[in-house]
Amino acid sequence: MGTGRGATGPSKKDRREAAREHARLLREEERKRAKRRKFWVQGGVGVGILAVLAVVALVIVNAVQPEGPGPKNMLSNGIVLTSTTDVAKTAALGSGQPPVATKQTSGDSVAHITVYVDYQCPYCKQFETTNAEQIGQWLDSGFATLEVHPIAMLDSSSSGTKYSTRSANAAACVANSKPSAFFAVNSALFENQPAEGGTGLTDKKILSIMKDAGASSSALTRCVNDLTFGDWVASATNRALSKPLPNSNLKKITGTPTVIVNGQQYNGALDNASTFLSFVSGIMSSGSSDSGSTATPTPTPTQ
Repeated sequence: MGTGRGATGPSKKDRREAAREHARLLREEERKRAKRRKFWVQGGVGVGILAVLAVVALVIVNAVQPEGPGPKNMLSNGIVLTSTTDVAKTAALGSGQPPVATKQTSGDSVAHITVYVDYQCPYCKQFETTNAEQIGQWLDSGFATLEVHPIAMLDSSSSGTKYSTRSANAAACVANSKPSAFFAVNSALFENQPAEGGTGLTDKKILSIMKDAGASSSALTRCVNDLTFGDWVASATNRALSKPLPNSNLKKITGTPTVIVNGQQYNGALDNASTFLSFVSGIMSSGSSDSGSTATPTPTPTQ
């Protein structure tokens, strides 16, 4: 075969075959690139789906608040006071156990007063400071019982310190360790209520208020500082905001304070003791209640 200037090159047939082979190789390479792109796209989608599922699972886990463990003497998520220094003793709410509604006996001539309160709520303070004295007298005379449900709706009103939760936890600590002082501590927390929008009270200040009201011990200090019943406060609050309220026809809490007497909700003035007295008197004198009470005695005003 010639190799110089005048040598003959590849034939036309050879050139066609070479072109076809080159085209085949290009197509093959493109198929490989397409396959690699598909793999990475599918892998990326898979990773994205797993990430979304992980986020959803985390949201679900965080949204499901445990039902306990709760404090002793609050099996219903509330504490039942039978006098200003006595309570109805109950076991603690076990982990995962739903609360047990308080049995309110119909026809027992007793005004069963139930309140749902947030210690950061100014309207709760109005009701408490206005009516504490006469409710205390009713308790000590045997005319009434008082069931207090501390909840935490207003954590956003204390500049990130979650005062509503911390104060409700403190109340639960008292119910658990020093129930005889609950009425006094409940009143003291409202008397010392911090302004909305502030930082709330420190745990140290809460403990000082409790001590002045007759509740002080190393166990109480640990309970407050460790937020022992924080999960319980969250579950009790969620339940009050989403579930029917026992011993009433209310489907849920829509605001605080929510005050119920023998099954009937009080919607009167929060800062007028006579108005609440008239409401309770009307229920007891008529014997009307959603729980079927036939009670007839009427309360007397405070002096």
